[in-house]
Amino acid sequence: MTRHPRNHRTPSPYAPPKGSDPTVPPRRRRRRPGGKIRPHAVVSRSVNDMAAVREVDVVVIGAGQAGLSSAYHLRRAGYEPGTGFVALDHSPGPGGAWQFRWPSLTYGKVHGMYDLPGMRLTGADDGRPSSEVITEYFTRYESAFDLRIVRPADVAAVREGDGGRLRVESSAGVWSTRALINATGTWDRPFWPRYPGQATFRGRQLHTAQYPGPEAFAGQRVIVVGGGASGVQHLLEIAEVAAETTWVTRRPPVFRSGPFGEEQGRAAVAMVEERVRRGLPPLSVVSVTGLPMTEAMERAREKGVLDRQPMFERITPDGAVWADGRSVHADVILWATGFRAAVDHLAPLRLREPGGGIAVEGTRALRDPRVHLVGYGPSASTVGANRAGRAAVHEIRELLTAAPGSATALVSSV
Repeated sequence: MTRHPRNHRTPSPYAPPKGSDPTVPPRRRRRRPGGKIRPHAVVSRSVNDMAAVREVDVVVIGAGQAGLSSAYHLRRAGYEPGTGFVALDHSPGPGGAWQFRWPSLTYGKVHGMYDLPGMRLTGADDGRPSSEVITEYFTRYESAFDLRIVRPADVAAVREGDGGRLRVESSAGVWSTRALINATGTWDRPFWPRYPGQATFRGRQLHTAQYPGPEAFAGQRVIVVGGGASGVQHLLEIAEVAAETTWVTRRPPVFRSGPFGEEQGRAAVAMVEERVRRGLPPLSVVSVTGLPMTEAMERAREKGVLDRQPMFERITPDGAVWADGRSVHADVILWATGFRAAVDHLAPLRLREPGGGIAVEGTRALRDPRVHLVGYGPSASTVGANRAGRAAVHEIRELLTAAPGSATALVSSV
């Protein structure tokens, strides 16, 4: 636990209304960097039944790195936007999840941002917020390749359609498609753990998806929960302004030093690939590579900021208590506990395995060869999403140029 000088305790301005569940973010219609998650629109089946159904060969859901890469390769393969394929995105504008990142995450702090295919990202100012840099880049990209992204389009469900086609129901209309590329990522499904006493906490609870930057924690006592890259980034920033920080993780964090080469990268990706092939929920590639020990982290460790504590047993109105009786007072609990794949709209297709995940070979869902998941599991990294977009389009093109009815036959044989 790291203690910093403080003048006096001030009541938290973030206390939730009485009777509310502080672990559930309130619903809001618009998002901003570090803002609340905008809920997906619920689309009435009866309303969609009355709407005109548009037919395309491929629907892409999502327009982040994975979705734009897929759309680019579809264009290169000869599919025209609007007729050959359509890309649907529920965000208000270009930028994918990057547009919602907190302002203090500057472009220079972004690790491993990989160029989209066909257009390099050059000349970016490392000091600018990544949300601005990458949003501008994605905007130029969509325009340069005339991808004609349909937004905002909240996809409520993908169902079995007529004649071996899939039916995609969204707030922007209904599409009938021969194949689907799902590139929805994870940002819209923040994972909130549950602990005894959580609803009694009188301070503020928020998730990485709502992180506003370190200024909001000035003079406060903050518990940061989570041992991933985001958790450490938050901790290092908050420790500079907070009265006190406590870092809590389920498992001891693994730090790595030295170069991380292609061999290590391939081994990490192979571990994730094996997991999704077995139908288990995917782990991020970062979770199996460890945390790179940077100079900033070295300095923080010397100051005691990285003095990690095991998970507490329960939450109290004023903080948290451990099994051995130790306790800590807190004004804020920041849950840097990761995200889950945003694939609930695929539920009508029954793609999930008993292990809870969708079994994937490459990018293809094993239960339905018409469905490809890009940015899922081993392709969740930016470079992985680019490669997966190309691979998915290649396989879909082979499927669609095969004999009529072949996709339907493959589905029925699974």
